[in-house]
Formats: sequence, C-alpha cells, structure tokens
Amino acid sequence: MTGYDVALRILIALPLGLVFGSFLTVAIHRLPEGESLLRPRSRCPSCGSQIGAADNVPVVSWLLLGGRCRSCGARISAVYPLTELASGVLFVAVVLRFEDAWTAVMLAPFLGLLVAITVIDWRHRIIPNRLVYPAILLAAPYVAVADLAGGGLDAPRAGIGFLVYGMGLLIIALISPRGMGMGDVKLAALVGLCVGGLGLRYVGVAAGAGVLIGGVAAIVALAAGAGRKSALPYGPAIALGAAVAVFAGAELGEAYLRLIGA
Repeated sequence: MTGYDVALRILIALPLGLVFGSFLTVAIHRLPEGESLLRPRSRCPSCGSQIGAADNVPVVSWLLLGGRCRSCGARISAVYPLTELASGVLFVAVVLRFEDAWTAVMLAPFLGLLVAITVIDWRHRIIPNRLVYPAILLAAPYVAVADLAGGGLDAPRAGIGFLVYGMGLLIIALISPRGMGMGDVKLAALVGLCVGGLGLRYVGVAAGAGVLIGGVAAIVALAAGAGRKSALPYGPAIALGAAVAVFAGAELGEAYLRLIGA
C-alpha cells in the first residue's frame, strides 16, 4: 500500500471503529441486564439522564467531561472510552493488515465484537446469545458471498472451522460441564467461522493460542491465591486467541509447519 492508501484507510476505519465501539459500550451495559439495545436512548447509569449528542462523541466526550456525568457529576467508567478506543484501533489494524476489502469488512467488526464479549464474560461469566447468534447469521452468508465474488475468504474452510472449533469445545463441555460453558462453545464456533475463512491454519492458531492464554491465566490466578475450584471465564482466552490468529496466524502457522517438517 502507498502512503496515500494507508492514510485513507485510517481516515475511514478509525471513526467507523470508534462509532462501533460506542455501540459496544451499550451492549456491555445493557445485555447482561436483559435490556434492549435500541431503547431507550443512551443515559447516565447513575441518574438516568439522557446523554445528549454532544456528550456522546466516542472517547472525546468522556475526556471533555472529565469522566463524569454532566447532570449528576457521577463518575463514568473508563471502560466506555477504552472499549471505543480498542474498537477503533482494531478497525485500523485490520484494514492495514488486510488489503482485501471483503476480508477487512468482516474481520474489523468481528474483532470489535470480541472486545464486548470479553468484557461481559469477565464481569458476568456469560456470553450473550444476542451477540453471538446475530454475528454467526451475518458472517456465514457474508463469507459465502465474498467467496463467490472472488474476495479473500474461503467458504468451505470457514464451514469446517465453524464445525471443528465449535464441536471440539462442545465435546469438552459435555465431558466437563463445570469447566466449559455452552457460551464458550458458540463463541468458538463463531471464531472458527470467521478465521476459518482465512484458512484452516488460522483456526488451529486461534485454538492453540486460546488454550495457552487460558492456561497462563489459570496459573496466574492460582499464584495470586485463587482456589482450584474458582471459575475463570474462558471467553476472553478464546477472543484473544482469535486476535492472535487474525494478526499472526499466517506466520505462526507457517512456523509450526516448518517445525514439524511438513
């Protein structure tokens, strides 16, 4: 890509990512409470006052308000701007990593969605079906159309990734229901679908990285004094594994194949 291409992609991706991140903050706050994502309009979690358009600009409004509600002065969690910023950064990273537009358009919101799922699962130990199911229903036909249109996605491999990663965790969940939830299974299926469109080695990297990250997190938790029966959410590990696969799956997959002499 030329310097002009890079600048143009950033100018387009960054605001889109920030806006998408703003939507994700609504999902993070409302879905665990069973509330609608559409109504009512955004409001202060403390006093319930509606947030005006000028106070709802991603990241910027939080900074200008000093992280406080304009009406009641209550602190607004830094999770809001950090989620927006993470989504914006991921959108930019994806469009710079993948020149193919079909691929970038799918992976950018996919990774943004994983940010929201990570926060929700970490806080509440749930992975909302209202995020995962629509994502699967949108991603599956999108990959198929992209494949038919000659984009950089492979529909058969995406289907295999969906089945292999999802079924793999389903077996674990059936064997050890206390260690793996059905939300993790559905999330793994979504990850397998999206990264599988890039190639099956990406699914392998996502699964392997997820196991490694989850294992390290468990060791750290035990070292910090958590009991062996303490439940750690596995969704964040799946999500981070997916991000590793998206940005380094080709290189890690190739390195592994060289290591085993394939």
